[in-house]
Amino acid sequence: MDRLDPFGEEPVDVHLAAGRIIDIAPAGGLPRRGAVFDADGGWLIPGLWDHHVHTVQWALVAQREPLGDVTSAAEAAARMGAAPVLADGRRVGTGFRDALWPDAMTLAVLDATTGDTPTYLINADVHSVWLNSAALHREGHPLDETGVLREEPAFEISRRLNAADPLVGDELVGVALQTAASRGIVGVVDLDMAWNAEAWARRLDAGFDTTRIRFGIYPPQLERALAEGLASGGALDARGLVRVGPLKVITDGSLGTRTAACSHAYPGDPHNHGLLTVAPDVLVELMVRATGGGLQCAVHAIGDVANSHALDAFASTGATGTIEHAQLVAHADIPRFGRLGVGASVQPEHAIDDRDLTDTIWATQTGIPYALRSLATAGANLLFGSDAPVAPLDPWAAMAAAVFRTRDGRPPWRPSEGVDAATALAASTEGGSLSGSALSPGVVADLVVIDRDPLSVSEKELRATAARATMIEGRLTHLS
Repeated sequence: MDRLDPFGEEPVDVHLAAGRIIDIAPAGGLPRRGAVFDADGGWLIPGLWDHHVHTVQWALVAQREPLGDVTSAAEAAARMGAAPVLADGRRVGTGFRDALWPDAMTLAVLDATTGDTPTYLINADVHSVWLNSAALHREGHPLDETGVLREEPAFEISRRLNAADPLVGDELVGVALQTAASRGIVGVVDLDMAWNAEAWARRLDAGFDTTRIRFGIYPPQLERALAEGLASGGALDARGLVRVGPLKVITDGSLGTRTAACSHAYPGDPHNHGLLTVAPDVLVELMVRATGGGLQCAVHAIGDVANSHALDAFASTGATGTIEHAQLVAHADIPRFGRLGVGASVQPEHAIDDRDLTDTIWATQTGIPYALRSLATAGANLLFGSDAPVAPLDPWAAMAAAVFRTRDGRPPWRPSEGVDAATALAASTEGGSLSGSALSPGVVADLVVIDRDPLSVSEKELRATAARATMIEGRLTHLS
């Protein structure tokens, strides 16, 4: 797909053995032995990865009331009053975006429609949760005027909701990842806020084999992980399907919750510059500890202040890994990603989702928002993901957003920060944008056959790309 092959547009046969590509030759030029998959003129690309997924929370969306289209607190409350009650006695909604709502979230508004049924509304960015009085009582929180919890208290609510029934969650995870395979996904980085080693060992024992997994570890579990000898890249199973990923540290809030740590105040709130949820010296201590134990680091940083501190920590500790999100980066910090070898794990669809928020509540910021091209030009390795359930897990949507910077017929937003299609495709593979996406003999046969050339199509056509087949080491995980 990098157009480096000598065959031009002529069809080829790709020969596989022992899970790898062993030859690429003109169609019919070499004998075909063993099983033959007729790709019928499709396009062959490397298997796609989503580098940032909250797997259980994303899978559980199937059970929860969707709130992505609501436009006010009153509408959200009314929707939840009619939402189904889950088996555990709760109502749970997800995906609302309140930053531009005309009315405020209050406990009285939510109680009026939801009554005595514990009701939870999870923000699209997962950094805040709106609860009614019954839910606050159930979770042991005092009542206040709003019923809104932010940052760590909100994360704790999500952890409790996600852990309600692990077996139900595991079944939904399996279904969700099978759907991801139908879009060409062969691997995800799972950053659920849980002890993921146990969960993935349980799923492996139950026969899970759809997707490659790299699972994250959070600071509360760091000492346990080190004591158990978990190091990034270590496998839980003999096939190496599920491996240990990075230490994940959340160092600031989010744009939608107005808690991302920024150099300039949020409009109408001169004392609000967001917040650092982990102090810089504590971040350094965590990264030193993780690096000494063989763990890479994935540092959540959204605001420009948080990104500066994260880069400082990588520089001072020698840690390897990524900054997750990098949504607002100071001009002076852009080249540091490349110089330090810190990957930019970014979610291109967020730029389209947040374009109106960025142009309002970040209007006075001086950093560069969603700076994909600037980062790539400065030598940063881009690694695309969805942050599902914050955005749908769809690599073609991410690529289209990165290249065309638009959706739904709106004019492109900050198109100067778009990247070319080849960069977007490579950023959607395991190695990221610096690895390229060429296929050659010796490469592991994690492959996808798609129905069109992704480097020469329109925005709508790129979003509509269909995977005819997905395979891991030559083993089919999806066949349409």
